[in-house]
Amino acid sequence: MIKHKIYARHSGVKDTGKLSIPLIKHCVQTALRYEGVDIPCEVSVLITDDKGIRRINGEFRGIDRPTDVLSFPMREFRPPGWSPGAAGEIDPETGLFPLGEIVLSGERVHMQAREYGWTGERETAYLTVHSVLHLLGYDHIDESAGKKLMRTREDLLMREMDFIV
Repeated sequence: MIKHKIYARHSGVKDTGKLSIPLIKHCVQTALRYEGVDIPCEVSVLITDDKGIRRINGEFRGIDRPTDVLSFPMREFRPPGWSPGAAGEIDPETGLFPLGEIVLSGERVHMQAREYGWTGERETAYLTVHSVLHLLGYDHIDESAGKKLMRTREDLLMREMDFIV
């Protein structure tokens, strides 16, 4: 089994907004394995609050409002995702392929979990999987086949981890 390096940390999050780092790491590992990522990757996950994600959303996307999750891929992939050719871009110092960064709002995760009737763990898992798929080139901008493919992959991954879809 490929061992990926997942860095996850809380920053500026009150206890009520904290998310399970072991769950997030498990979701990233599962999504990468399921998507056939066959070289060790590096993924960074920042868990912040609405204020923090709003600042990042404004700075990088020009959108002055909080959101639930942001994905910042280090390389553009064309769906259906992972390309074996990425092996040539491994960082020689770490031996890892820098896949990208994920930012989650703990506040928004808990709020949406209540709104949708899920557990916080289920919403954390879903948004983590969703973001990993974005790092791998999946998108849902319009009602295209790409959106359908991404939703299908999300459903399969959530079932794989025993979460209700």
